[in-house]
Amino acid sequence: MKITIVGTGYVGLVAGTCFAEMGNTVTCIDIDEAKIARLQEGIIPIYEPGLSELVLANVRHHRLRFSIDLKAAVEEARVIFIAVGTPSGEDGSADLSAVFKVAADIGRCANGPKLIVDKSTVPVGTAAQVLKIAQAETSHPISVCSNPEFLKEGAAIDDFLKPDRVVIGAESEEDFEIMNDLYKPFVRNGAPIYNMDPLSAEMTKYASNAMLATRISFMNEIANICDAVGADVNMVRQGIGSDSRIGKPFLYSGIGYGGSCFPKDVKAIMHTAKEHGYNFQILEAVEEVNQNMKSLMLRRLIQIFGEDMSGLTVGLWGLAFKPRTDDMREAPAITLAKGLLARGAKVRATYPEAIANAREIIGDEVEYMEDPYQVIDGADALILCTEWNEYRRPDFERMAQLMKRRLILDGRNIYPASLMQQYGFERYGVGIPPVLSEVPS
Repeated sequence: MKITIVGTGYVGLVAGTCFAEMGNTVTCIDIDEAKIARLQEGIIPIYEPGLSELVLANVRHHRLRFSIDLKAAVEEARVIFIAVGTPSGEDGSADLSAVFKVAADIGRCANGPKLIVDKSTVPVGTAAQVLKIAQAETSHPISVCSNPEFLKEGAAIDDFLKPDRVVIGAESEEDFEIMNDLYKPFVRNGAPIYNMDPLSAEMTKYASNAMLATRISFMNEIANICDAVGADVNMVRQGIGSDSRIGKPFLYSGIGYGGSCFPKDVKAIMHTAKEHGYNFQILEAVEEVNQNMKSLMLRRLIQIFGEDMSGLTVGLWGLAFKPRTDDMREAPAITLAKGLLARGAKVRATYPEAIANAREIIGDEVEYMEDPYQVIDGADALILCTEWNEYRRPDFERMAQLMKRRLILDGRNIYPASLMQQYGFERYGVGIPPVLSEVPS
């Protein structure tokens, strides 16, 4: 099948590459000429494990190409995916201006029947708006399908090639047939394809991310109570996660979620609810809890050192919102770094892939380093922000020798108390008992 993907961001690039991997001929379109030029040279704009290799392989076999020529790409394709950004507005609503512009452009370029597929995360009712906008620009028949993505950054290739499920929202048997045929190679192991109406498909995406965000904030509330009463949230997680009605995923406590999906989608579904006269109270609490958790370790340092942190050096291990990605959007490290700098602390930070993005967002007041041990040399404290694999079992003996004060604030609860005690660290986590070893002042 000949497919066009409009937008070469995270979703568009992963989707286009994976469709090409299954033998389709895919053209990825973007208005950013410099970005397209870099992609044509094999320079991938995002870090995602396995993506670069797949892009290069499919370009080499002429199944994947990159272009700024939307007209030619629309004319060649029967199916055109919209995968452009839908950032949050000030009121929490999704900004659909890019989606609507692409819809109009597709309509103007149509030379025959076209199926437009909303791959961007869009509010309920967007498919109908896209159809109206595109159809107004052409006499050729246009139909619109909702096909939300469910990709985890850091595991997006596997998620796309081996999905848990595929959701397709369409209004005609022909469109269902086209989309089911496109996705059959991805569900050979029995994963379901759910055919539904576009409104339900759009709601499914938001409901899914809102539920996962809710689980995270719920466990963080439990962690806060564990801190208060002296319980261990890791034990609680095992106890409740073994209940088949609850399950184990997304029950880890930590310093809050971030990224491109959860924060934006929670705001968007709350905004949709308000537009229809409903107050989504649970999600208001979910968002409030998440914002509170991002500054948890900053509050802990204030308890230890006071508001004035002049003369202190604090190291951050981890910058992106999660491992195996360079995505800095809504990352807890942003809140922590800015809060520390505002109180006079010297901040050093490291992360394998996200330093360039962090520098754009946080600025150059932070000292960015490639070597995690250099970050903590002479440091008064270390905050573990992201559980990247290389941080899980570092050389604790070397850390103990390098740090001015053996103080670790473990924002992801990955360091065992036994090791902390063995090397004389003072350790605070999220909902787990602190380790109060003998430490130099």
